[in-house]
Amino acid sequence: MGLEKADDAGVYKVSDDLALIQTVDFFTPIVDDPYAFGQIAAANALSDVYAMGGEPKTAMNLVAFPLKDMDISVLRQIIQGGLDKLREAGVVLVGGHSVEDKELKYGLSVTGFIHPHRVLTKKNLQIGDHLILTKPLGTGIINTAIKGGLASKEIINTVTRLMATLNKDAAEIMEDYPVHACTDVTGFGFLGHLAEMVVDSGTGARIQANQVPILPQTLNYAGMGLIPAGAYKNREFFECHADVSPGIDPLISDILFDPQTSGGLLICVEGNRAEDLLQALKQKGIRDAVIVGQVNSEPKERIVVG
Repeated sequence: MGLEKADDAGVYKVSDDLALIQTVDFFTPIVDDPYAFGQIAAANALSDVYAMGGEPKTAMNLVAFPLKDMDISVLRQIIQGGLDKLREAGVVLVGGHSVEDKELKYGLSVTGFIHPHRVLTKKNLQIGDHLILTKPLGTGIINTAIKGGLASKEIINTVTRLMATLNKDAAEIMEDYPVHACTDVTGFGFLGHLAEMVVDSGTGARIQANQVPILPQTLNYAGMGLIPAGAYKNREFFECHADVSPGIDPLISDILFDPQTSGGLLICVEGNRAEDLLQALKQKGIRDAVIVGQVNSEPKERIVVG
């Protein structure tokens, strides 16, 4: 599984009972605290392995650092944040690479293990399946508010904690349920990643907009025009796959296209087990998990938001 399919990570079969999952991700700081940035970047990089149903095992740091303009102690805090998050995930840091750059960047390449028959892809949606989202939306809009100095300390703490939360528990729980497909919601936004699941699947999806979890204050910031450029790009690229009801608040539509950082898993599970999976997630402390829609036969390869 590689370049020919737009999936969350690459998968290489080693033997009949072992495959490697490989992914890489890095970005510029989205919060001011270096330690928190390291944690978020690590959680984000690990997420692709969880989305494929795998268990991350090793990681390597990727660093670009402005050595002439920034104290090396900042880098130490970033790497410590990443290392602590890897330890939480049970992942071993085995090395890395750094370059001097004018712009700070940090992330990781990650390798995970999975049985070849248990690989989850974005495809394989089944009619009647339900869609569960494990984290609320709005990180892109709130991060834009943070950059503009308009976000409250409370919401900064909330969104930082959310982005630094691993998808590990959700991935482990869904192993026990008939999950047919999965992805993690990141840069393409909720509707963008769902579109990747629906296109060429032979099925369609219906989303209940009023069920989609949204971070506090996101609507207020969206109403102030604090929409990141990525949301407009996502809309331009993916709105051809979505039919949004005229009755939906345009700000909600903006949030559905909002690019997320270290977002939740979007899990496609057999309909008659969806409620059981949802309750298991909540019992594990994933309180924001919600059934947001279902997979239908029509309209094929389209998303209906109502």
